[in-house]
Amino acid sequence: MIGRYSLVEMKEIWEEENKLNYWLEIEIAVCQALAEVGQIPQPAVEKIKKNARFEVSRVKEIEQETRHDILAFLTAIAESLGQESKYIHLGLTSSDIKDTARALQMKEALELIIDDLVQLKEVLGKRAKEHKMRVMIGRTHGVHAEPVTFGLKLANWYAEVERHLERAKELLRRISVGKISGAVGTFANITPEVEELACQQLGLSPAAISSQILQRDRHAEYLSTLGIIASSLDKFATEIRNLQRTDILEVEESFRKGQKGSSAMPHKKNPIICERVSGLSRVVKSNVQTGLANVNLWHERDLTHSSPERVVLPDSSILIDYMLTKFTDVIENLGVHEENMEANLAKTKGLIFSQKVMLTLVDQGLLRDDAYALVQRNALEAWEDGKNFKDLLLADGDVMKHLSREELDEIFDYEYHLRNIDTIYQRLGLG
Repeated sequence: MIGRYSLVEMKEIWEEENKLNYWLEIEIAVCQALAEVGQIPQPAVEKIKKNARFEVSRVKEIEQETRHDILAFLTAIAESLGQESKYIHLGLTSSDIKDTARALQMKEALELIIDDLVQLKEVLGKRAKEHKMRVMIGRTHGVHAEPVTFGLKLANWYAEVERHLERAKELLRRISVGKISGAVGTFANITPEVEELACQQLGLSPAAISSQILQRDRHAEYLSTLGIIASSLDKFATEIRNLQRTDILEVEESFRKGQKGSSAMPHKKNPIICERVSGLSRVVKSNVQTGLANVNLWHERDLTHSSPERVVLPDSSILIDYMLTKFTDVIENLGVHEENMEANLAKTKGLIFSQKVMLTLVDQGLLRDDAYALVQRNALEAWEDGKNFKDLLLADGDVMKHLSREELDEIFDYEYHLRNIDTIYQRLGLG
């Protein structure tokens, strides 16, 4: 497998200890900013940096009494400090710390997801080049249409993942924003300069404006972007599931030694990872609605966004990380049954060349409707009676008075359908 399995790393981003570590980092950054503008002594900040610490269990113990997580955290920090504890949380509100910490979590999570997307794009590009000219039947409405290549199908996914990367990188800029602006965003008890200095230390941009909170359109966009990624993964996985059906069997998830497909039927080899990806995509997509609902809050803020965010932000992040990693492994190890692709191409006995026959007749001077009618009557007979389409055309004097045998042979050639593949790959940079 290319890349790393990052679920453990992603999970750690959203764990309580990491969140509280961010809270402390932000409090210290604000203290350092206050010292730089001359509002508190630098020696006190140095003591805070050296001695401030907490135990998650102690924070939770205090919270049982305070029923307020930030106050419990501040009390636990104060127990590790002396008089300098009075400089912590000066002029701040809880959301200054919580929202800025959440921005750091989202930023860290999105950077992992961007890495996952890069890995998937690389694997798709590699396999798209490998199967660039592997001819298979294209299907529209689930029905045989005209020839494509398996590489072209993967290249289409490659381009879609590239768009996800563009979205994610643009989103990274919009969520990498902190706020240290006080109870209603007016900087009544702290200055914009302190906010700018603190955010700079944290690797964030200061919000140009905020209320008590960062506005939730940012979080809604984060969840929406993950939802769009989930939708694509669902699409890719569904295509593989369809192509693995016994009556098609053109591709197949890898089946490792010792793996079992069914408790009842020893012959089964099921697309279980793709099914899992499709199933989990429903969770990620449903979480988007929660993000959209959280945009609408009372006045300068209420608390209705807080509890669902504690679920949907980590859950969607962890799931997308997992789904991308697993699906990358599916693509890298995907079995391709070339002989079945060839057999399925021939299944309709040449009907897939019907459009080219019609267009050639138009080139010979027939009206399009007349050419369509000539081709369709032979095509329907081939469908209904299982006859060879080319043989029917050769026996149709109305057709053959416009075409030679050599011209018909040229029509029934896959190369005609592949002549622009190189151009498409060049557009994608796959060359």
